[in-house]
Amino acid sequence: MNLRKPLAFALLLSLFTYCGAKDPVVTLGDERPDKYMPVLSGKRVAIFSNHSGIVGDVYDGKPYRVKVDDKTSREAFHKVGDPLLGPHLLDVLLEKGVNVTAIFSPEHGFRGDADAGEHVGSSSDPKTGVPIFSLYEEGKMRPSDKAMESFDVLVVDIQDVGLRYYTYYISMLRLMDACAQFGKKVLVLDRPNPNGFYVDGPVLDDSLHSGVGALPLPIVHGMTLGELALMINGEGWLEGGVKCDLEIIPCLGYTHSTKYGLLLPPSPNLKCMKAVYLYSSICFFEGVQATTGRGTDFPFEVYGHPDMAGYGFSFTPKSMPGAKNPKYKDIECHGVDLRVKPLEEIWSEGVNLSYVIDAYRNLNRPSNGYVSSQKPSVPMGDAFFLSNSFFELLVGVKWVRKDIENGLGASEIKSKWQGDVEKFKQRRKPYLLYSE
Repeated sequence: MNLRKPLAFALLLSLFTYCGAKDPVVTLGDERPDKYMPVLSGKRVAIFSNHSGIVGDVYDGKPYRVKVDDKTSREAFHKVGDPLLGPHLLDVLLEKGVNVTAIFSPEHGFRGDADAGEHVGSSSDPKTGVPIFSLYEEGKMRPSDKAMESFDVLVVDIQDVGLRYYTYYISMLRLMDACAQFGKKVLVLDRPNPNGFYVDGPVLDDSLHSGVGALPLPIVHGMTLGELALMINGEGWLEGGVKCDLEIIPCLGYTHSTKYGLLLPPSPNLKCMKAVYLYSSICFFEGVQATTGRGTDFPFEVYGHPDMAGYGFSFTPKSMPGAKNPKYKDIECHGVDLRVKPLEEIWSEGVNLSYVIDAYRNLNRPSNGYVSSQKPSVPMGDAFFLSNSFFELLVGVKWVRKDIENGLGASEIKSKWQGDVEKFKQRRKPYLLYSE
């Protein structure tokens, strides 16, 4: 009798058994100190992280592994600073005697409470006294020479959401550039990508590089930060085509079909998993006159405008932490509530332009006139798209706006980028660490 097959089956079955869930247990890169501590021994260490760098995503002494469904996707993330959260990477490294000499903080700051794009000053961590160098201080996204000279190894441990306009990977890119220049090692403690199960959206046009798009990626690239770092190095995307000294500590038990529920809000206005999934389609509203619901308890789960007509849903943005001055503050907006939309529909649609097309057509109806009884009102036509071309920077190409104005539907527009998506998927294959 061949005992190997039953034994192998039993081991496989055990991987898929965790608290009644059918998904395998995922071990994060930061849960594997046997792999990364030897690299850090005797070195001056900097970390690129924020509030999300909880080792093992531990809550109340247990790994936080929630199978995402329609109910859990609407539950609010745990609050930053909750005393039941596990230890942060910074504290774990210091406890293990690692000489941590610097912290690099991304957009929203090290504690994750600043508004989008807000200037965040450099400071020091009040608990440990370790210097914090902000990559969002006075618009600088590149670390100073002084900061770069303060360490030997950079450790990356931050929760990304896998979208081209989500800026954490851009901060990592700038740090990799600087590390290549200064001869510093980069060590990525990998984390799952909550949107890592698909690839979709236009690939960024070279003429539209910006602070919300720095690499030739689709809107949803489907890669972890570790995989993306390998691709950055391998494709010569660092300045001058150089490569940095790079090492990845991969996750265990993760695949590109895993729906990984997050422990904490990755940024202040992504308050639940449904918002994380809708973000690839709703973020376009940041570049038009309508609003995504910043200043409410459900940002990126709704859209609306004071002049949108024919909808039974309304909301009023208010000033709050993470949205100090939201669009249409204190003005009632009318629009669409996506909180009840089933997850399976959201997942199957991928990048969905139908929402922004709906708002465009509603606000440009002759019967509407696009004239508000409440100020500020906006004129009809092209003014729907902000004059700073931010919509183009988000969508990554110049032709989508024209197609919307010419009356094309979401599926027609989507079909035009599918070829580029398939080419990108082939291009990224050599850098994937996890099965598809």
